[in-house]
Amino acid sequence: MGVYVNVRGWVEGGHKELARAREVVRAEADEVYGGGWGFPERPYNGIGFVFYGAEMRESGVEGFLRQLRKIAALPPDEDGYHLVGLFLVSHEVDGMSEWQVRDGVVHIRGGVEAYRYLDA
Repeated sequence: MGVYVNVRGWVEGGHKELARAREVVRAEADEVYGGGWGFPERPYNGIGFVFYGAEMRESGVEGFLRQLRKIAALPPDEDGYHLVGLFLVSHEVDGMSEWQVRDGVVHIRGGVEAYRYLDA
C-alpha cells in the first residue's frame, strides 16, 4: 500500500514571477502529482496566488520539493521581493512539517500544533 503524504499550500507574488513559476511547473511536469497546481486564469489585483494540493505517495515528495525549490529560487521582482509561500506537509508516519518559501529558498521545520486538526 505505501506511505502517503498530504501536501497543501500556496505561493504568492507578482504576476511576472508567478508566470515564471508556471514555467517551472510545466518544465518539471509530474504526470501523477503535477495536476495539484492551481494557477489563476488571468492576473488580477497587485499580487497573485498559486495553490497546490495533493495526496501523494512518499516517493513523490522529493520531486515536488525539488520543483518547489526551483520556484523559490526564481529571481526576485524589480523591487527585490522573492516569491513567498507556506506549505503544510502531513506525512502518515513522520507527522506534519511546515515548508516556508521565502528569501529564495524553502525552509523546513516541524509542524505547528495549531494545524494538527488537518490530519484528523
